[in-house]
Amino acid sequence: MVNSIGINYGQIADNLPSPENVVPLVKSIGVTKVKLYDADPRVLGAFANSGVEFMIGLGNGDLEKMRDPNNAQDWVKQNVQAHLPDTKITCIFVGNEVLTFNDTNLSDNLVPAMQSVHTALVNLGLDKQVTVTTAHSLGILQTSFPPSAGAFREDLVDILSQTLSFHQKTGSPFLINAYPFFAYKGNPKQVSLDFVLFQPNQGVIDPTTNLHYDNMLYAQIDAVYSALASLGYKKLPVHISETGWPTKGDEDEAGATPDNAKKYNGNLIKLMSQNAGTPLRPDSDLNIYVFALFNENMKPGPTSERNYGLFKPDGTPAYALGVANNNTASGSIGNGVTMPFSPTSSSTGYLSISSATGRHKFVGHALMVASLLLIKTLV
Repeated sequence: MVNSIGINYGQIADNLPSPENVVPLVKSIGVTKVKLYDADPRVLGAFANSGVEFMIGLGNGDLEKMRDPNNAQDWVKQNVQAHLPDTKITCIFVGNEVLTFNDTNLSDNLVPAMQSVHTALVNLGLDKQVTVTTAHSLGILQTSFPPSAGAFREDLVDILSQTLSFHQKTGSPFLINAYPFFAYKGNPKQVSLDFVLFQPNQGVIDPTTNLHYDNMLYAQIDAVYSALASLGYKKLPVHISETGWPTKGDEDEAGATPDNAKKYNGNLIKLMSQNAGTPLRPDSDLNIYVFALFNENMKPGPTSERNYGLFKPDGTPAYALGVANNNTASGSIGNGVTMPFSPTSSSTGYLSISSATGRHKFVGHALMVASLLLIKTLV
């Protein structure tokens, strides 16, 4: 198995370098997969013949238009076919966290839009090289702990069943955005910081499977696997389309510091380099996209939203990841500098696990999901 780490390339800013200058920056950190929130022709053109794989996006505002097969085919011709094969576009995600906006118009348009885009790819002979999917927040889960009890929200089962059937028929992955940061931010006194930062800790035991979890992200991933299995989709691949940690936040955003961001992303990369899966799926590849390439100064919301970047707009690192390229997973992130980690163990036997809130890209939407469970382990 080969684990891979990609990067989310957001552009909600007025001070970012040109796409041409981003290409060498991406290559310098060893990234071979990039997720773009649109189909910006400047970016796709700049990365031509770079070997970097692209996942491109269709925004939530485009779903209704994409229901029309003619519109979908025009979009695919202009934004996908026109860049192939020079730019390696391998996936289109149609909509972002649509189901947790609780907007029936958006939800009703999701599967038809996905189907129209896929049909366009088939008509153009591109469906074997480009898949179609959509990204979800962890807010689609009703239950997240123990991971073996993972279950989707009852009110979303019908629409999710339609999307899962689509994934199975077309061979596309199930995308989830997962942020342990939100679990810690929501209850810093009860959630173990070591547990969310992949630092040494006692961990938690799933009482049903007896599997041991020493970090929250993998527990969240396995909760998604369990939820999928409960609907009959045991073999569907799960990719983490977003995860990350901010370097700065508001007063009520506990844990948003450069040191914690360095630990989260650095430890994640080191863990991925072991080419092992999660406790529930030890033999399944992990495909994880870190959020984000740059700090984005025009993003709405709390301060953290503008400070997830691995890089500042001038191309200098927001912090040193402490992982060298040649020691990391395929397509993973490093900065060429190896720095020792000196983690400290958790001083308490009480650890918490929670599904995180979904990060939303639009003003006025916040999602509070799942309950926080307090676990005592004797590991």
